[in-house]
Amino acid sequence: MTILKKSYLDRYSKQIVLKNVGILGQKKITLSKVFIVGAGGLGCPIADLLCRAGVGEIGVIDNDKISLSNLNRQTLFNTREINKYKVDVLKKKLRNINPLVKVNTYKKRINEDNINNLISKYHIIIDASDNFQTKFLLNEKSFKLKKKLVVGAISRYDGHIFVFNFKNKENACLKCFYQEKPSDEILNCDDEGILGTTANIVGSLQANEVLKLILGSSNVLKNSILILDTLNLKLRIVKFKKIRKCICD
Repeated sequence: MTILKKSYLDRYSKQIVLKNVGILGQKKITLSKVFIVGAGGLGCPIADLLCRAGVGEIGVIDNDKISLSNLNRQTLFNTREINKYKVDVLKKKLRNINPLVKVNTYKKRINEDNINNLISKYHIIIDASDNFQTKFLLNEKSFKLKKKLVVGAISRYDGHIFVFNFKNKENACLKCFYQEKPSDEILNCDDEGILGTTANIVGSLQANEVLKLILGSSNVLKNSILILDTLNLKLRIVKFKKIRKCICD
């Protein structure tokens, strides 16, 4: 029988005491592998919280450098780090937060040519990107590889979250909801703006859904979109159906 170190138990004690986590649940978290696409407004809180929770292996892909305009919402970065690559800074921060977590970073953009190799070893794929081309690519490849996919989108004061478990044949996919690809202008923070708290709330909710997936919770979004309006403090869940002749059919 494996004897857990006191430092391990102390680090995760507030999670282990939870009825639906316990030692077995914490071990599930420690053995999990997640891949985050994007190290921006959503990716920062997701990576931070999953690292603190003890996810065993975290991969993050992003090829951008930190800019001054990022700092209102991208909470792992500061002024001294402007013009440094996001993934380089993020890796150091996550190691300092929790040295028990293995962090893999990829200084590139995800695309049709590299996606299979990048996501194949991870259990859960997290979309924290800012464009629909990437979201639809992740949807397609996650379905083909039977991955679990957590999708987030933010603009102004609003956020959307989807959760897809493609090991379950009854699950719809992103294309079942967006039957035509929306314009990327919707997600353009430069033009539309974004409240920093909105990004962090939505990223935190995505991380929460990831942990629920890892723990095997039955209360996970399924064939639904969570719609959040932080300005008017409104949250609703809208169900949608799997459609025929979709990639997931």
